[in-house]
Amino acid sequence: MSSHHFERLTRLTGVIVVLAFFYYGLHYIKTQSLSYSSAVSPKHSVYYRPANANDTLLRAAIVALVRNSEIDGIRSTIRQVDDRFNREFGYPYILLNDEDFTDEFKTRVQAVTKATIQFGKLPASHWGLSPYVTEDKVKVALAHNNGRYLHGGSYSYRLMCRYQSGFIHKHPLLAHLDYYWRIEPGVDYYCDLPYDPFRFMRDNNLIYGFTITPTEIAPTVESLWDVTRKWMLENPELLPEKSFIQWTVDKKSKYTMCHFWSNFEIVDLSFYRSAAYESYFQHLDRAGGFFYERWGDAPVHSIAASMLLRKEQVHWFEDIGYHHPGYTHCPNKPEMQRNCICRTGKEFMYTGKCSRRLETVKNIDKSQALKLARLPDLV
Repeated sequence: MSSHHFERLTRLTGVIVVLAFFYYGLHYIKTQSLSYSSAVSPKHSVYYRPANANDTLLRAAIVALVRNSEIDGIRSTIRQVDDRFNREFGYPYILLNDEDFTDEFKTRVQAVTKATIQFGKLPASHWGLSPYVTEDKVKVALAHNNGRYLHGGSYSYRLMCRYQSGFIHKHPLLAHLDYYWRIEPGVDYYCDLPYDPFRFMRDNNLIYGFTITPTEIAPTVESLWDVTRKWMLENPELLPEKSFIQWTVDKKSKYTMCHFWSNFEIVDLSFYRSAAYESYFQHLDRAGGFFYERWGDAPVHSIAASMLLRKEQVHWFEDIGYHHPGYTHCPNKPEMQRNCICRTGKEFMYTGKCSRRLETVKNIDKSQALKLARLPDLV
């Protein structure tokens, strides 16, 4: 072999070595990154990839109750959900309104996402004054509560709370769904979510997912627990054998005011469609507290979950950084924080009373739950 040919062969071999090193180096970095995610969060590791043409979406949607006037807020929310998650997965959005959506609303909202959007109007029978209350008494209640607390004198806010508590899962556009992710206008999503939370819920036998757990404003729910315990005593056959009701009611049967902030929730809709939940909602509706007080859908959903589910059926989406006016959750674990743009220091969920209580509370037997329901009469 001539020296010229030998020199060319040497240069070619060098190029091959460099390319091989580059390829396997990248492969090693990718492998290390994935194994790190797996080590930190084994439940999530299999979801660390976007959907592709061979994936089948679950029967799930991202759902909001929104007014035409909230167009800028819902555009912002949808854009963030797309940026953080849905651009890679393509789940449909369902937007609901008690009035007809305007053409401008539909055009401008559809412009911010490639996902399918369905626009629906609420059935008249789902939106309005409960048949169990009277207009005169509601007017008196609104006047009494106006200024006592946020939305104290708002009639429309009460309509919304009643609808979210007992009707949203009955809308025809949701009839085919197994799961929904509730969003609201004007909220912020801070973290990339590189896995499908609906699949995560399904594969881990989860029913209810949340991000933030504050306490409720006490004057808005003055009689809610008393009405709830009466339902429990009247319907023991609808209670499960075990529940984590002691998250919302302490050992002395005092309402803790703890609740999941339902402006974000990912839910297996079979829960809201169950005979137990429907019976509970109808009982609350007959009591009139949605209008005479200001029972929110958040405490209603939360008491129902703690009373009808086991703790292991509920999941904190700690890795979803989230802001709704009033509270912010920003993950502080390094493996989660690297996917987020929020600053640690917004750590309400790591110090809050209700999150700490949820961490320690255990399931109790039905007999113990019924004892709590009877306790106020025994004291």
